[in-house]
Amino acid sequence: MNSADHLRQQGAAAQAASALLARLPTETRNHALENIAHSLETEQGPILDANAADYRDAQADGINDAFLDRLLLTSERLNDMAVDVRRVAALQDPVGEVIEAFTLENGLDVEKRRIPLGVIASIYESRPNVTTDIVALALKSGNACLLRGGKETLRSNTALVALIHRALGEAGLTTDSVQFVDDTDRTLVDVMLQMKDEINLLVPRGGSGLINFVAENATMPVLTGGVGVCHTYVDRDADSEMAASIVYNAKVQRPTVCNALDTVLVHSEVAGRCLPTIANRLHEAGVEMRCDHRALTILGPDSGPNTIPAQPDDWGREFLALIAAIKVVDSLDDALDHIQTYGSGHSEAIITQDGDAAERFLNEVDAAAVYHNTSTRFTDGAQFGFGSEVGISTDKFHARGPLGVRELTSYKWIVRGNGQIRG
Repeated sequence: MNSADHLRQQGAAAQAASALLARLPTETRNHALENIAHSLETEQGPILDANAADYRDAQADGINDAFLDRLLLTSERLNDMAVDVRRVAALQDPVGEVIEAFTLENGLDVEKRRIPLGVIASIYESRPNVTTDIVALALKSGNACLLRGGKETLRSNTALVALIHRALGEAGLTTDSVQFVDDTDRTLVDVMLQMKDEINLLVPRGGSGLINFVAENATMPVLTGGVGVCHTYVDRDADSEMAASIVYNAKVQRPTVCNALDTVLVHSEVAGRCLPTIANRLHEAGVEMRCDHRALTILGPDSGPNTIPAQPDDWGREFLALIAAIKVVDSLDDALDHIQTYGSGHSEAIITQDGDAAERFLNEVDAAAVYHNTSTRFTDGAQFGFGSEVGISTDKFHARGPLGVRELTSYKWIVRGNGQIRG
């Protein structure tokens, strides 16, 4: 059997498994998740060894630091992954949830009930923790999954899937519930994109090239996202210390992820007061600040080698590094226009004590997550109480933002009668 035929066979097996999963009681699916979490804590050796080999090869290939950070697994990160799996297990089971119910004038009882989607597929790069995130959310929501990770994480993902399969078997679940494509041939991506009969939803995670390619060529529904050009706007009524603290957290806490800050917009009326405070905090962390002319003028010639003029392509750029673009604007309207032009629809924030300005920003900015007086780093499934996430969607159909268990379901209408017929 060639690789393409084998992949289609995996998809068919996943579809068959999804029908079984949808009928399983909550306790059985939760048992499998607890097994996975326990194994992540107690069987770390093979996974860490596999990841170390992946990491060495990636370093030798000259892959950038942002990618290496996302690739790296440690004992602490594996323990965190186990915590996330348990959080998913603790969530209310969405399968069978009655979303709404009502009785028509003709006596028919109508019910809108939540059901699994079927098979969730994902093509993703660099982050092996995505493997356990998707598996946990898929199983909790009664779905099977078909996973295709990047070649740089092949050993890590293979070890994780072997652990997951053992955990499923111990809980009495078929291992067909979790399918993993261990062939790195890129032509198999093209095959996956044509498997609309086997895949009900496809979620690509990676760079813009991968996401755009999948969105343009897939024959099944796709949820796209992950590319985050995130702004924080410091309004004229902002508290300087709060602004500096939030900007610092949004940029520095983990700069290699999609919800990290990329651009700071500062109102001209407070730029002289706020910008030096913000710049000092960023300078301490080694952040390169790419400033427009007005920001450079305010910070002055002695602001250090990390403060340089911004270039046109710095606006609307996802840096994934200790780099931030800084621009002075004259009004909230200017900030809104800039975000509309350069944002990616991911996460945007306003820092202000003016409630009216905050409400305008929250209402008018078109993004998956919009924040007032807090960091964009909170756009995350675990932080939102979802346990983890399949990805962060910047689409509007059928889900937006962190994709948790409810976002991996659809619904059907249940209608109960007593002999009614339509006239």
